[in-house]
Amino acid sequence: MLGHTLVVVSDAHLGATPPLVEATLLSFLETVPDLGDALLINGDLFDFWYSYRRVVPRRGFHVAAALARLARRVPVVMVGGNHDRWGGDFWHREVGATFQPHRATFAIGARRIAAIHGDGLTEPRLRAMLLHRLINHPITAAVYRLLHPDLGLRLVDALSPHLGDHTPDPARLAAAAERQQAWAGDLLRREPELNLVIMGHTHHAATAEAGPAQRYLNPGAWFDGYRYAVVTEQVIELRRFSPAGPPPPDSGARR
Repeated sequence: MLGHTLVVVSDAHLGATPPLVEATLLSFLETVPDLGDALLINGDLFDFWYSYRRVVPRRGFHVAAALARLARRVPVVMVGGNHDRWGGDFWHREVGATFQPHRATFAIGARRIAAIHGDGLTEPRLRAMLLHRLINHPITAAVYRLLHPDLGLRLVDALSPHLGDHTPDPARLAAAAERQQAWAGDLLRREPELNLVIMGHTHHAATAEAGPAQRYLNPGAWFDGYRYAVVTEQVIELRRFSPAGPPPPDSGARR
């Protein structure tokens, strides 16, 4: 059992979103022990992250340090997303978090949970499916490792706008969210020992019944109004963090 009260955050896309999004996340991480006794980061914390053997990307330093401090107080579980799946052993060895590139399974009280980011599961377009396979192929990661970090990160910055689905179309985003929720329902039927499936990726905050004593949760995107969720054995709540200061600027739809 991981704990009794789980705090869930997903899809901050740090590095591509305004600096205020990161600054507010740092403030939020300081409050996590007051909100619960465990933290789940369910993918796309960064718009890009790669764990080099000897280098820590500068743009991720402050958040990594904050997570290391937090992991000494409460358990931290991280699931990789399509933007930051290449965590290697960095998060475990240097930060003290549990990192799973695709899926984490754990319990909060008696509630059995599967956490999955959600990319590559319900995309209807061939381009998106092929891109998912390319990004997640071991050869792609191995070739990228050969590049100097400055060159590699510059390349990612240039390609990032073309690699994801950045559609602002509400109908398409809603359809993606519906497909994802249906996929979660299928998973719960295949694995009846699960009580909750947590997903991200679509940035659509939702919680719904999926079967007897089974539920689906997407906390929404952190960059979209500082959304997060809290899960206990009895309750699932969608929330927004309320920092002192203005709301985040519109960063556009990023998946």
